[in-house]
Amino acid sequence: MIKKILISICICIFKLITTSAMAQTNQQIQIIDISKGKVIKNVQKNSDIQQEVEKFLEGITGVYVKLNPYPNNGFVIKIPLEPNVMVKNQWFNDFVDEVMIIFPGQEHPYLMVFDNENQPYFLTFQGDTSKFLGLLNFKP
Repeated sequence: MIKKILISICICIFKLITTSAMAQTNQQIQIIDISKGKVIKNVQKNSDIQQEVEKFLEGITGVYVKLNPYPNNGFVIKIPLEPNVMVKNQWFNDFVDEVMIIFPGQEHPYLMVFDNENQPYFLTFQGDTSKFLGLLNFKP
């Protein structure tokens, strides 16, 4: 009986370790070239980057209104958030665990977030993205 309990404890510890390792790999920020359709750079997320993204979420100014919100060129930066961030304004009211910042060719960047039902929201925001891009060591 004690042997079964010890084996169960070992299995639980192993699951915790592997889950933690998988969570660590999910902390990668991906920079995606839209025209190439592939990831061109991975960056390890840190608290400075998370703080900048939270500022963008606080600076939401409205809904992105173009008919096709996903451009043909430019790049997208996919940022996992840990811990999740509560966004509450007149356009969005939910927890966000991932943000995609879309940088279309010659337009201002905008955000794509998902609600708890996996519905996408495209939102405009105020904020200086140059510091954020510097933290990623990325120049478009």
